[in-house]
Amino acid sequence: MAELKIGEQSKPRFEFRSFGQNFCEAHKRMARLSVPVPEKVWERTSDEIYIISAKNDINNTKIRNGKMDIKTYVQTVDGFEQWNPLMKGEFPISREVLEKEVFPAFMVEMPKLDKDTYTYEEFIAMVKACPDLAAVRVHKQRFGYMVNDTICEVGNVLINGAKVVTINSESTEIEDIKKTVADCGLEGVENINYLQAIKRVIGMIDKPLANE
Repeated sequence: MAELKIGEQSKPRFEFRSFGQNFCEAHKRMARLSVPVPEKVWERTSDEIYIISAKNDINNTKIRNGKMDIKTYVQTVDGFEQWNPLMKGEFPISREVLEKEVFPAFMVEMPKLDKDTYTYEEFIAMVKACPDLAAVRVHKQRFGYMVNDTICEVGNVLINGAKVVTINSESTEIEDIKKTVADCGLEGVENINYLQAIKRVIGMIDKPLANE
């Protein structure tokens, strides 16, 4: 098996992730079980914009540092989701990319595009003008670990200013994730992705998170 490295791309990974208000006990166990990890992943912060579509749960679109990244859902095996990169783009972004890749990924009606390229601000304005789309501010403070050869993290996340906590384990090997979930005391905790969590926080889906 190829060794997983935090912060590097590998073949599409499976993931356990949950969101709630408090994962202190699981966090303690994850930190104690972790092997040493590179200092660059001890703590990371980022500010991102997620583009959320009421019409779509299979494409995850986020913008960070002026770059757009779309991942698409591949499959679920034993309750763990697998996602694969679909598109990476930078602003200003071309009309062709918006027409052929970005708006089709949202599964909403195509806005009228009469320019060859669009800035970040122009793109966000189009998103805000569409009733089925939302541009959601997400601030992440992430603490990285590695348990049972799975890439793990605990994160403090602000979703449009609302604070939630996320915890995750991801790997190409499902059995390693299952062992990590059990070792950290997370068995039976709901496994959901960022799209679902954000939709619940902003009221697009009427469900609570794991431990509110």
